[in-house]
Amino acid sequence: MASISPRIPLERDTQDGYTMNSELQDVFKQNLKNLLLTCPGERMMDPLFGVGIRNYLFEQNSFATQENIRSKITQQVDKYMPFVSLLSVDLAYDETDLMLIITINYHIPGINITDMLTIENSTIRNTQFQTI
Repeated sequence: MASISPRIPLERDTQDGYTMNSELQDVFKQNLKNLLLTCPGERMMDPLFGVGIRNYLFEQNSFATQENIRSKITQQVDKYMPFVSLLSVDLAYDETDLMLIITINYHIPGINITDMLTIENSTIRNTQFQTI
């Protein structure tokens, strides 16, 4: 099957040099994750790109903070991924593990793909995700 883009984080592969995404669904999910984890100012030539979800790691779990996160995600997806329709942005707080879980359900009408991306504190904190 044809490769579309490199899978991030980059890993060596004997066939293509690096592991590759071969499905559009994987590419869109990777791009959405990139948008969430990139901090504004981190991407060269576009200082407004990114939600900067790491900036919210130590914020109080309040309705205002959750709405701020939802709003930021919606604004960034509307601007940088206008071909994606957000179906829901759900935030759950696990008080036992002190963990915020963000679940985004989305649809891409142009190619009729519906998928879900889940981001947890451990993903946000321990990411080695590189912006391209």
